[in-house]
Amino acid sequence: MIQNAELEVITSLAKTILVAARTAPKGKGVDDIVTYLLHDDERIQLADKMDELGGIKKMNFLKRDANNVRDADCLVLIGLKSSGATSLNCGACGFETCKDMLEQKKVKVEFTGPHCMIKYVDLGIAVGSAVSKAKDLCMDNRVLYSAGAAACYFDMIDADVAMAVPLSVKGKNIFFDRPLTK
Repeated sequence: MIQNAELEVITSLAKTILVAARTAPKGKGVDDIVTYLLHDDERIQLADKMDELGGIKKMNFLKRDANNVRDADCLVLIGLKSSGATSLNCGACGFETCKDMLEQKKVKVEFTGPHCMIKYVDLGIAVGSAVSKAKDLCMDNRVLYSAGAAACYFDMIDADVAMAVPLSVKGKNIFFDRPLTK
C-alpha cells in the first residue's frame, strides 16, 4: 500500500507541463523558449534569492512569493533567450524597425532587453500553455514574475526574461489567501 502516492508523480507531471510550454506555437516558427525544472535544493536557493532581491528592491511581495516557492512541491521556470527579431518592423518594441531595436545596447535590471515583442508573446503563450496543462493535471499553480526575476537577476538560469510556475498538490491551493510579508 502506498500512502499519498500522488506525491510520487510530481516531477513527471512537471515535465509534462514543460512539454506544453515547448510545443506552444512560436512566431515565425522560431523557438527561443528555455525551460528549467528545479530540484528541491535549487527551489529553496531561488526562494532565498527572492528574499534577497526583495530587500534590494524594497518589494515585500517578493518575500511573500518566496514563501510560496518554499512551500511548493515543485517549480518550473519558462524563459526567453532571444535569438533576434522577426523582421516585421511592427514598432511594438518601441523602435521603428527591427534593425533599430537590435542595435540598441541591452539593459539588464531583473530582465535583459529590449527584445522583439513577438518573442515576449511567444513566452506568454508558452507560460499559458504550461499553466493550462497544470490545471488539466489538477496541479495548483501560479505564475510568478518574482521568482523568474530573481532567477534572471542572480544568473541562476540562462534566460533574458523568465516566469516561474510553482506547482502544488495539497488539500488547499497554497497560492491564494497569501498574506503580504513585512
